[in-house]
Amino acid sequence: MTAADTAESAEAPDTADGTDATAPATEVDEYGTNESLWRNRDFRRFFAGQFVTNAGDSLYTVAVLWLVFELSGSTVLTGIANAVLLLPWLLQILAGPVVDRLPLRPVLVGSQLLQGVVVLALPLAAATGNLSVGVIFAVVPLLTLATLLMAPMQATIVPRIVPDEQLSGANSALATVTLGLDMVFDALGGAFVAVFGATALFLFDAGTFALAALLFAGVAVSRSADEEDRADGAHDSGDSDADDEPILGAYVADLRDGIDVLRGTVFVELVATTAVANLATGVTLAVLPAYGDALGGPAVYGALLGALGVGRLVGSLLAPSLEGIAYGRLLFVGNAAGAACWLGAVVAPSPALTVVLFGLAWVPAGASGVLTATLNQTVFPTDLLGRVSTIKGTASGATLPLGSLVGGVVAEVLGTATTVGLAAFGFGFTALYLLARPRLRRLPPVADADPAAFGVTAPSDREGK
Repeated sequence: MTAADTAESAEAPDTADGTDATAPATEVDEYGTNESLWRNRDFRRFFAGQFVTNAGDSLYTVAVLWLVFELSGSTVLTGIANAVLLLPWLLQILAGPVVDRLPLRPVLVGSQLLQGVVVLALPLAAATGNLSVGVIFAVVPLLTLATLLMAPMQATIVPRIVPDEQLSGANSALATVTLGLDMVFDALGGAFVAVFGATALFLFDAGTFALAALLFAGVAVSRSADEEDRADGAHDSGDSDADDEPILGAYVADLRDGIDVLRGTVFVELVATTAVANLATGVTLAVLPAYGDALGGPAVYGALLGALGVGRLVGSLLAPSLEGIAYGRLLFVGNAAGAACWLGAVVAPSPALTVVLFGLAWVPAGASGVLTATLNQTVFPTDLLGRVSTIKGTASGATLPLGSLVGGVVAEVLGTATTVGLAAFGFGFTALYLLARPRLRRLPPVADADPAAFGVTAPSDREGK
């Protein structure tokens, strides 16, 4: 997706956590350097496919929201459309176990083909004179469901095509291309709509999904040991449903373990503040098409989304140099500065200055996302990291679609500029909360973090209390 990836976005489950994978049959093992990652044909194909499909996601998100606003002139309907597009944040906790039970490559290819075919319905409706907001709302849920599978697909496939010692480099490369694409294609999408129109963009978009499907079809995905065991068991017993109940029970138990390790830690409060920030982000994304239109049209809308991506990318690149600064102080200063830049963008005298200040507002969020991911890996037990990250991401990201619904309604009453200005309070709330909570403000640097400083106790210690 496009701008939906906010401060908690870097908390995707660690792909190396608890994953059994057989060594990929590629040239990689013959080389001992990081360069060998790019000699891996399967990874190159998967990386290229992710590049193309993320471009398609960014383009259709920009086009859908602009088209809904252009056809209706309603921020309420734009907010509803954006809420539907953001549903993967709310449903991501359910996607993992579904993906674990499906054949990976056929589902991966099929999801791209589904998106490509569904996207074509929009230019076809336009050509026949039947394009309406109702048609768009019939199409968007199908696109959303197909997108929902991509994050757990990546987490599951990468360990099967890349050796263990190169997992970190592979995930870093994939994360970087995603951030970069959000920045580039959000801006290009707005410019494309301004020149050629939204329906023409959907034709190009369908081509990106077809190309991604072709690239993914060439990826040789090895079967995990767990899959081999399930296949042998199903063959022997003739009943593949026999394990459904134990799997569901184990999944619920895993979630409970993740909740237990989070309970009583400072992360409960930090997730709550991030949820407020994401609520405000959802508000902004819902009214951004109308706001960009008032400032100069779809090109300005695309520039604002592009600035958001640039800000996050710059923040993520700066994050390693900030690990030595006290985490609590960094959150306080960063969120206060982000809120100030956001408010400055609203009152800026020119669209260009608005775009620049809006981008600067997102630099602290980009840095916070990377530092939070590093902090998770430092203070939480490795065997619980995946489920903890999923729970945190779902809890903080669930407010994104809610914010879009609220934002559309508020903008109808107060106007778009006022609504965007009020949304700056999302970052401001975190700063004010930290100001009132000395315990959080005194959190140590990420480089020196230990579990006790953040209230995290080992499962054995917790059981003994």
